[in-house]
Amino acid sequence: MWVAELGCPLGHGFEGFFASREAFESQRERGLVRCPQCDSAEVERRLSVPRLNFGAEAAPAPAPVPASAADLRELVARLRAGSEDLGRRFPEEARRIHAGEAPERAIRGQASGEELAALLDEGIAVLPLPDLEGLTGTH
Repeated sequence: MWVAELGCPLGHGFEGFFASREAFESQRERGLVRCPQCDSAEVERRLSVPRLNFGAEAAPAPAPVPASAADLRELVARLRAGSEDLGRRFPEEARRIHAGEAPERAIRGQASGEELAALLDEGIAVLPLPDLEGLTGTH
């Protein structure tokens, strides 16, 4: 099940539940995904906060979507502080964790776009963190 944050040109926001991203795109292209408030078929995906699984404990409440550059910096800082930096070993260790060959934990590191695409194709959830250099403190 894939959950998406969606919106229409009038600013109405809503969630959609789909079998996959491809299923969403297919349904959207056929006009089957519509805004529940205004019935617009001009529906686009919106930025959403990922769910991070740090173990078998109950999932924490989802983090709010950052409203400003300062909020985004704080969110990225918390993600970095709560994860192990593996540098270029990230793709290899992500595969080992996914296969149950290494302990499950939050990790981060460097990977090329090709490596990220391969991890996603293998069913391994990854989230690129934004480069915050030059990001201003305004909305």
